Amino acid sequence: MTGNPKSPAPDPATLAAVRRQILAWWDKGHRDMPWRQSRDPYAIWVSEIMLQQTQVATVVPYYRRFLRAFPSVDALAAAPPEAVLKAWEGLGYYSRARNLHRAAQQIIERHGGKVPQGVAALRALAGVGRYTAGAIASIAFNRPEPVLDGNVKRVLCRLLAITGDPRKPAVERRLWAIAQSLVPAKRPGDFNQAVMDLGALVCTPMGARCSACPLQRRCLARKLGIVSKLPRKVRRKPLPHYDIAAAVIWRGRKLLIDKRPNAGLLGGLWEFPGGKMHKGEKAAAAAVRESAEELGIVVRPLQAEPLISVEHAYSHFRITLHAVVCRYVRGPARAIGCQEFKWVTLGDLDRYAFPAANHRIIAALRRGQEQAL
Repeated sequence: MTGNPKSPAPDPATLAAVRRQILAWWDKGHRDMPWRQSRDPYAIWVSEIMLQQTQVATVVPYYRRFLRAFPSVDALAAAPPEAVLKAWEGLGYYSRARNLHRAAQQIIERHGGKVPQGVAALRALAGVGRYTAGAIASIAFNRPEPVLDGNVKRVLCRLLAITGDPRKPAVERRLWAIAQSLVPAKRPGDFNQAVMDLGALVCTPMGARCSACPLQRRCLARKLGIVSKLPRKVRRKPLPHYDIAAAVIWRGRKLLIDKRPNAGLLGGLWEFPGGKMHKGEKAAAAAVRESAEELGIVVRPLQAEPLISVEHAYSHFRITLHAVVCRYVRGPARAIGCQEFKWVTLGDLDRYAFPAANHRIIAALRRGQEQAL
């Protein structure tokens, strides 16, 4: 085996030996996850969408609650979008929930309510890319399709001492070709899950447990002493930071909330109206300005300082969310920069799906209410 990205695939005997060793390792014991107890393609599809960019421990309770709420493709397709987002609330990357809902409707429309078996048909569904299609096809339908997630990339880069950046198209194409050559005709789902588990539990980013690896004698990175250097790491730029003002607007005993546009980050979720603060702008002034721009109303801050300031990180940037308590003054509210808006009581907020940072604001409001009683 070689690390040259342009070299031919390992010979058939080596491929067969790697398959046997990985499957034998899997058969000795593997992680017991709820989706591994089901052969239902729908349940497996839901798990694969949830596991995108999210750790297993985080996914498990959401997965169980989601399947209780939407036990079938038909149930998910028929559900209101708000109910799907509420069930997903807190799991992040909300486009996954919107795509999952849309894909369920596509399965009803195109496939008679049955999750399709072929990779091409799977990839035509909203939110299903090459990796997810391969995972569903191999695990749910026993089709010899490859998978290539972060764990698999790490195993292959180390096994073959591939020193190129796996994010580069040429290197990624090479890794897909290797994954395709490795996946067996028999037990492809077990094999793919085994390689992913190997990367998650043994061939980890830091502190790889090479002595416990079934491929230790074949691993070129181990022979060369470069396990910790692969896959090739590229220094990331610091995440940009933004200050955001959120207006917590009271009118009598009710609060104003609005729904974000479906497209983009946090699409379809409810929030307290607001937006990015201008350079040198105070949070209170930004809350007044954003209320006018987003809803066409005039509000008055009740205090100079925010009720709470919340630090939150997304995948590509960080924010500090400053919640400013305001009183509605005048003007008919209009959905200018949002889908819609509602006046609701503090107790009503549990019915709506909010981003994680807004939940900290809600908690602060409830603490204040309890202190006032």
